[in-house]
Amino acid sequence: MSHLFKPIKIGEVTFRNRVGVSPMCQYCYQEGFSSEWQVVHLGARAMGGVGFVISEATAIVPEGRISPNDLGIWSDDHIEALSKVTTFIKSQGAVAGIQLAHAGRKACTHRPWDGGVPIQKGHPEWWQVVGASPVAFNQNYQTPLELSIQEIHEIEDKFVKAALRSLDAGFNLLEIHAAHGYLLHSFYSPKSNQRTDEYGGSFENRIRFLVETATRIRSVWPERLPLFVRISGTEWTEDGWNMQDSIQLAQILKNEGVDVIDCSSGGNIPGVKIPLTPGYQVPLSAEIRKNSGIKTATVGLITDPDHANNIILQGEADFVLLGRELLRNPFWTLDAARQLGHPSPIPPQYLRAYK
Repeated sequence: MSHLFKPIKIGEVTFRNRVGVSPMCQYCYQEGFSSEWQVVHLGARAMGGVGFVISEATAIVPEGRISPNDLGIWSDDHIEALSKVTTFIKSQGAVAGIQLAHAGRKACTHRPWDGGVPIQKGHPEWWQVVGASPVAFNQNYQTPLELSIQEIHEIEDKFVKAALRSLDAGFNLLEIHAAHGYLLHSFYSPKSNQRTDEYGGSFENRIRFLVETATRIRSVWPERLPLFVRISGTEWTEDGWNMQDSIQLAQILKNEGVDVIDCSSGGNIPGVKIPLTPGYQVPLSAEIRKNSGIKTATVGLITDPDHANNIILQGEADFVLLGRELLRNPFWTLDAARQLGHPSPIPPQYLRAYK
């Protein structure tokens, strides 16, 4: 059996293989409601044999959206449409995951195909963004309003309520989005957090918002179901968040009941140089896994099945997430299984194409 296709169990959830769909925003929803697009988009990857699917960044509050067209879960009204997504994903043998998110100071932008730039004040879809400190992402973005301690706690409450809605919608994996410069990342980074209260300054203070959020979510998200946290393992700059910080954070999150650290990087500091080579983030996953003892997932320009298999074989990660490659080929996992000599869970409707 290839290592990429070796099942793994977390809590009461068994993943049929180690391949996952990385959260990828689709920017095609109205008022946060899921649609037929999401059912087909994620459902096709589930049919294509992945072990699990993580739906795109799903906003816990309207002002936490990256764009006005983002997916949302800030209302009980969102549950019914999302349940159609989870029902189909699970019917195909895959685990159905959701990524809960708040975009913070990087919110309120146009969709990529509409320019992707920040929406200007006066536009009917504009809203005020918030953050750890009144520090804009760059000169084109809004200066965020600094969250008060009471507002931080209110957002934690929103994360908890979103987790409960996710459970009601049928998701059996939950990921907290704490990467790429969004709200939770902007708190733990020394580059974007200039606070002097208990949520700023020291390492312990800067990670407090994320740790409290994870702890509170774990208190309502059943222990039988996996809890992931996506972090930016490094900010690729000397005086920013770094690998040693991530290892220490991972150890703390593990003690709070987090099962997997999903290792991405960057996104909080514009203009940094990132070595974009195949598997460029794998060393982050490997180091965090080795030094914290927590399970990890890796992502980033992984396209070759042998490469993905070796990552698992060498103990550099427990899961491999694919993004753009699965957009190009929803059935990458079936093709990978054939290449690696593993029996594929081919839908019977498609068997004729694989003979």
